[in-house]
Amino acid sequence: MFDNIFEFALIDDENDFLPIMSFEGEEGDKGTDAIKSNVPLLPLKNMLLFPTQMIPVNVGRQKSLQAVIEADKTDKFIAVVAQLDANTENPLGADLYDLGTVAKVMKIIKMQNGTSTVILQGRERCKLKQVIDEQSHLRAEIDLQPDNECDEKDPEFKALISSMKELALRIIHLSPNIPNEANLVLENIDQPGFLIHFISSNLNVSVDEKQKILAISDMKVRVQEILKSMDTELQLLELKDQIQNKVRSDIEKQQRDYFLHQQLKTIHDELGGDSPDNDLDDLIKRSKAMDWPAAAQDKFARELKRVKRMNPAAAEYSVTMNYLELLLDLPWGQFTEDKIDLRLAEEILDRDHFGLDKVKKRILEYLAVIKLKKDMKSPILCLVGPPGVGKTSLGRSIAEAVGRKYIRMSLGGLHDESEIRGHRKTYIGAMPGRIIQSIKKVNSSNPVFILDEIDKVGNSFRGDPSSALLEVLDPEQNKTFHDKFLGLEYDLSNAMFIGTANNLSSIQPALRDRMEIIHINGYSLEEKVQIGKKHLLPKQRKEHGLKVKDVRISDKTLAAIAERYTRESGVRDFERKLASVMRYVAKSVAMEEDYIQRIKPENLETILGPSTFDPELYVAGNPAGVSIGLAYTTVGGDILFIETSASKGKGQLILTGNLGDVMKESATTALSYIKAHAEELKIDADRLSKLNIHIHIPEGAIPKDGPSAGITMLTALTSLLTGRKVKPYLAMTGEITLRGKVLPVGGIKEKILAARRAGIKQIVLCKENERHILELDQDSLKGIKFIYVTQMHEVIDCALEKEKRNHVGAAGRRS
Repeated sequence: MFDNIFEFALIDDENDFLPIMSFEGEEGDKGTDAIKSNVPLLPLKNMLLFPTQMIPVNVGRQKSLQAVIEADKTDKFIAVVAQLDANTENPLGADLYDLGTVAKVMKIIKMQNGTSTVILQGRERCKLKQVIDEQSHLRAEIDLQPDNECDEKDPEFKALISSMKELALRIIHLSPNIPNEANLVLENIDQPGFLIHFISSNLNVSVDEKQKILAISDMKVRVQEILKSMDTELQLLELKDQIQNKVRSDIEKQQRDYFLHQQLKTIHDELGGDSPDNDLDDLIKRSKAMDWPAAAQDKFARELKRVKRMNPAAAEYSVTMNYLELLLDLPWGQFTEDKIDLRLAEEILDRDHFGLDKVKKRILEYLAVIKLKKDMKSPILCLVGPPGVGKTSLGRSIAEAVGRKYIRMSLGGLHDESEIRGHRKTYIGAMPGRIIQSIKKVNSSNPVFILDEIDKVGNSFRGDPSSALLEVLDPEQNKTFHDKFLGLEYDLSNAMFIGTANNLSSIQPALRDRMEIIHINGYSLEEKVQIGKKHLLPKQRKEHGLKVKDVRISDKTLAAIAERYTRESGVRDFERKLASVMRYVAKSVAMEEDYIQRIKPENLETILGPSTFDPELYVAGNPAGVSIGLAYTTVGGDILFIETSASKGKGQLILTGNLGDVMKESATTALSYIKAHAEELKIDADRLSKLNIHIHIPEGAIPKDGPSAGITMLTALTSLLTGRKVKPYLAMTGEITLRGKVLPVGGIKEKILAARRAGIKQIVLCKENERHILELDQDSLKGIKFIYVTQMHEVIDCALEKEKRNHVGAAGRRS
């Protein structure tokens, strides 16, 4: 089939070999008919000869060489069989496979080193019957084992041959050690048997596996076994190719990035701009001047080493650079010197805030401890009170009094724990938490930290920020505060933390336990007038570009604004109304119009419109069954109506007005007390059981809860069922029990201020609340009479008018 002369590398019989394609039979060749049953035997190490294949064998053993010479002298046929163990030097029959190939000695070549190389061409499979050990060489009795021929036109056989050739071509393409010319050789093979033997010889499998293939006489089965081995080899080559391509791609990308980086550096140098190396040099120079902890210094050195190996275009490069800059920007061990002058601090607090004497006293005590002890391990303050009473501005005044930097961090609506502790550097866009960011911004490790609206911290799947604050606000833990982005411990123990809140109940108990609570009550009318006169009026006058001569507002006018146009514990709305007055004046001054320079209460309707609130509306003309209670909310005190009515029914109690569970229980308790004491109250119990009682509290859109409306509901129900009206200008607050006791409640000052705003003249309270009244400024209590009670019947006696009227539950009456 081929008339080319093949060049091949000679290899010995102990190593792998490169099979050579056979020639067509030589002229005069009689084929397998001339093969005798007794032929010389040549054992092979680590190799196997298939029929139709030609191989060179470097013969080194003397017996093997004599066997080859004996065959060459006679009919040139020799049995070639693989050894079971390649380490056996003098093999006998038991050391050989029982199946081999009869080969023809084509040529013997004497080599320069004294060895001989014989070229063998396989002819037919043979089975060893007996191995004869002659003195000079081995001989064997053999039986020829012809292959079972397959019909070349059989579609299945043709498909198997085609698949085998395709796999072989793919293997050649993926194998770096096989020359491309092998494709041409493979394409030119058109004999299926020869192709099968050729591929079998070149399989990259062990001698045992090849021996198994040689032992298969059915050509179809043999091809299927060959395909399995080829498929395994192809998968291995494809995997190697993928790995090499990936490695090659990574190396090419690194080389490309390196060259681009060098070009970019050259361009920067030519343009005179800063290159990334210059930025690193600046960081190194700054780090040498730093006086920081050893842990921070080691961390900086490690990160700097990493960033030097990074590509500046990589996303991680910018994150690492930001981290290095943060390490350098943080004020490690830098503090502002405390200048605690208690008299100056008192002047500053009095200058910025009117009243609040109790709060100012506690703050001065707090500063005195700092001055004497010279450390910050004192309780962390939390200022609690309604909006607009000056909680946040108190923190600013404290910072000014001690000469420290001021930081205000609003926590309202915060629902991500990472806002406190920062994000891990593994995330794109990672940054430190707001605590560390604020410390970096003011460049001081001992600022005054105002944690504003600490009661409005949220909670979500991103974590619980209030739990993260536990570490910040614990003097025993914040010395080693850990920020996730920083990855180091930072000392916060020298910072002064002050929290502000409107409602204590919404603060996590563990967090509340770490703070010392200072309650800031709402302002009375007199205090609001003084605040407006000394602080708000000059401020608004200045903000609107007005002079003192342009507008004058008397104390009565300020009181009228606060009373008729605002309803709050603080002064924010009051300040807005003053701003409206200033705008009115500013417009007139700017347009050079005539206007009222000295504003009086009667002029307010022209400037601000009709009064928003009318105190008399709340207390005058209330029918039987209506009483007035006092409530405490997050925005201060307020008054609320308790309205009741009765209708024919089955003794049901109906509650409306968006009431909470505690308030509903108070209503049930009040009605149960009345039923139990119906005879004392002169109420027909049988008649009462046939009435449906309805209790309603107006402003149903606003949720209401708490026990302090207990005596108010009792009074309203008793008024309804006895027909005795509640005394005018009277309000009350207190909790009730089934035993007839009246219990104390909280928020007393805010409730009293709300009562004053509404024009209330008498307030019914629990006897135990008297101590709270004594703590208040007595000037703010002028015009109000306090009635202290301990029993529920005392409430009824002092709250209801003496005159009896027709009523729905009177004993002996019929409807």
